[in-house]
Amino acid sequence: MNLRFALVCLFQMYAASLCHDGSRPNIVMVMTDAFDGRLTFDPGSKVLQLPYINYLRELGSTFINAYTNSPICCPSRAAMWSGQFIHLTQAWNNYKCLDANATTWMDLLEKNGYLTKKLGKLDYTSGGHSLSNRVEAWTRDVHFLLRQEGRPVTQLVGNMSTVRVNTVDWKQTDLATEWIHQKAASSRRPFAFYLGLNLPHTYKTDSLGPTAGGSTFRSSPYWLKKVNSDLISVPTWLPLTAMHPVDYYSTFTKNCSGDFTKEEVKRIRAFYYAMCAEADAMLGQIISALRVTGLLNNTVVIFTADHGELAMEHRQFYKMSMFEGSSHVPLLIMGPGITSGLQVNQLVSLVDLYPTLLDIAEISGIGNLSGHSLLPLLSKYSMFLKNEHPDWVLSEYHGCNVNASTYMLRSGKWKYITYADGMSVPPQLFDLILDKEELHNVAFKFPDVKAQLDKRLRSVVNYPTVSATVHGYNKKEFAAWRQSVGSNYSEVIANLRWHVDWQKDVVTNERLIDRWLDSSL
Repeated sequence: MNLRFALVCLFQMYAASLCHDGSRPNIVMVMTDAFDGRLTFDPGSKVLQLPYINYLRELGSTFINAYTNSPICCPSRAAMWSGQFIHLTQAWNNYKCLDANATTWMDLLEKNGYLTKKLGKLDYTSGGHSLSNRVEAWTRDVHFLLRQEGRPVTQLVGNMSTVRVNTVDWKQTDLATEWIHQKAASSRRPFAFYLGLNLPHTYKTDSLGPTAGGSTFRSSPYWLKKVNSDLISVPTWLPLTAMHPVDYYSTFTKNCSGDFTKEEVKRIRAFYYAMCAEADAMLGQIISALRVTGLLNNTVVIFTADHGELAMEHRQFYKMSMFEGSSHVPLLIMGPGITSGLQVNQLVSLVDLYPTLLDIAEISGIGNLSGHSLLPLLSKYSMFLKNEHPDWVLSEYHGCNVNASTYMLRSGKWKYITYADGMSVPPQLFDLILDKEELHNVAFKFPDVKAQLDKRLRSVVNYPTVSATVHGYNKKEFAAWRQSVGSNYSEVIANLRWHVDWQKDVVTNERLIDRWLDSSL
């Protein structure tokens, strides 16, 4: 009886500690785009200066095993805003995500008395991104191999005094600062604020024309000075002939199958780190605004990203992969009641933010969520609180640059990746303790481990059925689009991002699409 009473008291102390004056705390989330989570803790954090992320790490808690639920912009954000796995919302690609009227955690906070504001990159509802992006996703099962991206390049701009390289993000950060000073500081209600940044996502390569994607890593000498060039590693690559077939498809369509010098790879990685440093400074401006207005001590600050960036690991840039560079995201939380200097080993993912934010705002009774609140992992009294968080995370991918629906289950030291129906494409299994670079697929060396993880995965998602659903969706959407463009179809499809390779053999490519559309599911 005494033990039960003590536990009740501890939980009440924990709940009260979320805000020193008994009111609900404010919430600020800064979500970047394509930020490798491994840079927020050692040893990755040593390669560049990230003073404001380090500030969060010292005064808050850092999740060192946080993952995206889908390694691409819109589906990942759809999972974060809805609190549900991708296969439940059917956010299959950058074009097909949440309905505009979907209920987000911010909607619930607003209904429960919070002043709310969203600025910057949102990108979680359907209908966005380029025509090329959606057509490439729809036709990924067609048996052709076409380069969809520009070759990754770097671009140096400005000089040692050039701080504001990404002017769009800085403008949004300035607007955020104004809102904190003018609205949040004078509000009698708690507030929830979200800032979405595009950095450190690559920039559009203008020289490739209007349909080009983002393959330019751009920064200035000011930010490159923040990078320790001596600590930049050059990733080991498997020979093209030894790559997993899906990874080879990704490497080719991302225009990375050609030759790269070590200096070129190292330069790309240096520029990427410099872009991360610029994003960190934007986080710093938000933290400074909260401090100046006297709001910081009563605000939970969350820093995260939609996915990571491979930065030439596995002979790829961009995301769209279950390898660590692409799927591992930053997640740092600081605020009242949050343990300082804590590193959390628990496996977590972006769907966990929805219930966490509701927990912070003291909103209960919301069901049908895929995630679990992180607060029991962050409390000073966590040793007395029951941890109901599962010992696995799920990520899935159904978009472009990958020619099969992909499912990743991380559990313990193992990362299990399977594709499509689980039979037509060989699976992958990596031991992340012995093989941090994920170069040795041991799926056939440890069949019992593979079978156990596959069974657990199927208990979470019937992935062969989901893959078939996506396959049918892709055919239906492509056929409808082709019919909608009518007589202009041949011209339009020939001038998408893959136009250079497409025009090498137009007749064969169109015949392969026709054969794919005529085939059964």
